[in-house]
Amino acid sequence: MGMFSRKLGVDLGTNNVMIYADGQIVLQEPAMVALTIEEERVVAVGQEARDMYGRHPEHIEVLRPLRDGVIADYEVTEAMLRYFFRKVSGRMQFRGPEVMLSVPYGVTSVEKRAVHEAAVRAGARAAYLLPEPLLAALGAGLPISTPAGNMVFNLGGGASEAAVLAMNGIVVADSVRMGGMRLDEAIINYVRRKYSLVIGEPTAESIKIQIGAAVDIGQEMSMEIQGRDQVGGLPRTITVTTSEVVEAIAEPLATIVGAAQAVLEKTPPELASDIIDRGIVLTGGGALLRGIDQYITRKVGVPAYRAENPIVATAVGAGRALEDLAFLRRTLVGL
Repeated sequence: MGMFSRKLGVDLGTNNVMIYADGQIVLQEPAMVALTIEEERVVAVGQEARDMYGRHPEHIEVLRPLRDGVIADYEVTEAMLRYFFRKVSGRMQFRGPEVMLSVPYGVTSVEKRAVHEAAVRAGARAAYLLPEPLLAALGAGLPISTPAGNMVFNLGGGASEAAVLAMNGIVVADSVRMGGMRLDEAIINYVRRKYSLVIGEPTAESIKIQIGAAVDIGQEMSMEIQGRDQVGGLPRTITVTTSEVVEAIAEPLATIVGAAQAVLEKTPPELASDIIDRGIVLTGGGALLRGIDQYITRKVGVPAYRAENPIVATAVGAGRALEDLAFLRRTLVGL
């Protein structure tokens, strides 16, 4: 390995891309690309592109090349991965990195092939793919090699996936192509309906992070936000509260948690009893939403708790899987 080739665990998310190498997270950047509309020339990637979002001139477009956890724009995804691989590997690399990438559970063979080819064309010497719930469970430190059942619920930006794992494999899983970004959309729609105020995605995400909650947490926080008045067209400031966010995101949140309910309904009885004892481990950025553990516990009747560092679990799991060749041989299905 050394300086000539690196092993990279990649969490290829709709919202963010995270890369794990040498025992740590070496990159965490938004999965966004800015390019010129006419020539389709890339002008910014990652955080730099996100900083331009909603503030760019007419000849530039800022987009997310992944939608609902899968590739929506192949060429832009390839350009984004190439930029990130170079950023973490440096230009003195003689051989491309060996990478493990996460893909949502239940993706089609075409979607899987697109991720594999994009990674290889972006400079990877070898690319492997494993389902996100498996990698999230591995990164969260769950003992998935044992016969006992473990359940993970990965709450991503574009997709949410629940899975029961045992003996290094997925026994039952379910996925909804809906995640944190859908909650942001719900906040945008709520503010427009209630206050006739138009706000953008960054503002909605900021509301969710700063004062958002899944349930009444007994603490009413508030936040001033600016937007454009839908009637007059002029800028206006309003104050939103935690209880309003709870109301705004209730519907999409119920759909997301439906994935966990569906998995529990299909889980074999022997494993179901293990999960009742051990609980559901929450990973992904959505696990950071206040009260989400209480919300899921109430909805499914099984204790839910956050992984120690939920947002990086998938990337860490991808790196660990790549370092463990025995694990790879047991779990990897060749493309």
